[in-house]
Amino acid sequence: MFGVFTPFIGGALIGLSASLLLLSHGKVAGISGIVGGALRGDGVVWRAPFLIGLFVSAPLMSLFLSPELQRDVFANTTGPSALLVALSGLLVGVGTRIGNGCTSGHGVCGLARASKRSFAATMTFMGTGVLAAYLTQHVL
Repeated sequence: MFGVFTPFIGGALIGLSASLLLLSHGKVAGISGIVGGALRGDGVVWRAPFLIGLFVSAPLMSLFLSPELQRDVFANTTGPSALLVALSGLLVGVGTRIGNGCTSGHGVCGLARASKRSFAATMTFMGTGVLAAYLTQHVL
């Protein structure tokens, strides 16, 4: 039963964390901006706990899930090579600089603020994702 609601609970928690960060610090919860600021040493007092929470949340959540649900939520998949992961990370980093933010910043926070730039960016992300999924599933 809980498994069906997991995406809704996750989405609500993301929205709650983004709202709390905006209300308490006046900052947008865009992960690329938070990581970039932490690397520069800006606002580490609030950025570090936010980033630690990203890494701690999945293992912490696993403590409260049944083994069956853990298999559903944390599916074992064969991952890509380390080189492909590094190249992908580099491309994502370049893309977030070009797009003035990442999907979380534009999609979650920018749309909530009715930003036209975030709307255009999110539509680009979604369209590209749909195209990539179609190409990989039906063409390649």
